[in-house]
Amino acid sequence: MVSSSNNVTGKKTLKLNIISGKFGGRSINAPDGKLTHPMSSRVRGSLFNIINDELLRSNVLDAFAGTGSLGLESLSRGANHATFIERDRLAKKILVENITTLGAGDFSTVFQIGAKTWIDKNQDKSFDIIFADPPYNDLQLSTVSYLVSLLKTNGLMVLSYPGRSELPTVQGVVVVDNRSYGTAALTFYRKK
Repeated sequence: MVSSSNNVTGKKTLKLNIISGKFGGRSINAPDGKLTHPMSSRVRGSLFNIINDELLRSNVLDAFAGTGSLGLESLSRGANHATFIERDRLAKKILVENITTLGAGDFSTVFQIGAKTWIDKNQDKSFDIIFADPPYNDLQLSTVSYLVSLLKTNGLMVLSYPGRSELPTVQGVVVVDNRSYGTAALTFYRKK
């Protein structure tokens, strides 16, 4: 379900629902307009049905976080911690508002910085699951490729990209699944 309202920034926002888990059914905000492209509930639901068994006690990175819906859905379903990277000031402000609304601050870390810059400064970090949902008009595939260095062995990276695009090649991982949902596609990469 998607509805609209105003948030604390005074800007019009869309409402998205967390699908399942301890925050299931609760709403988060998404900026209205082209600032972010929140993943539809259908695609998000499918994604989390596929990876649900891997979420418990996982350490998650939500790169290009936007609303934070992927990291927050992960926390709702049992992840230990979510790190969010979002370079846009307004999107980051709404992301922090969403974390606060859900009471997920103790399990979240937010960085307002470009993904590539953050990766360069955090090569000592490692994650069980990485979500890469870059803007569809700028997929930043070289940055997405750098994310692989932060995956634990046997870790999973999920890339969201336009559904009619060619399957992106990423070095250092193998494709374990690929799903298409019309205007959106998801590819699942595993680090061996």
